[in-house]
Amino acid sequence: MSTIYLAGGCFWGTEKYFSLIKGVTKTSVGYANGNTDNPTYEEVKHCNTGHAETVEVVYDSAVLPLEKLLLLYYDVINPTSVNKQGGDIGSQYRTGIYYTTPEDLPVIQASIAELAKKYTLPIVVEVLPLTKYFPAEEYHQEYLNKNPNGYCHIGRDKFAKAKEA
Repeated sequence: MSTIYLAGGCFWGTEKYFSLIKGVTKTSVGYANGNTDNPTYEEVKHCNTGHAETVEVVYDSAVLPLEKLLLLYYDVINPTSVNKQGGDIGSQYRTGIYYTTPEDLPVIQASIAELAKKYTLPIVVEVLPLTKYFPAEEYHQEYLNKNPNGYCHIGRDKFAKAKEA
């Protein structure tokens, strides 16, 4: 199994989306690459902790290569938007790819370079090694499964697409 951490705005919808993709074996939501330890949701939301709402994605790279996973990720973010996805605004909603395996970096960089060819604005997806990750509170885990009508900045059509990917 391989693991990558992807920030794409509010983690509720992003987690739901990734959980539906064939080859993804586990997801969890949490806070990544900030400057505090064990932050709470309220701290991340209001106290400038530097954390991004992030989804831990554990996947079988034999079924779902990182290149394909990243293409699916790009399909549900605006890679040119700084600290904003959908109606969510703030640095905690930035986009980011946080890797734990140095061998993933060239794949990520090549993927970003290809993505940039499709846009006139610069790509602002943060690409960094994962330095910190703290799971979010239990009520955030699989939030949209527990609250099917809950808020989500990702369109329902994308969830259908994820199931078919």
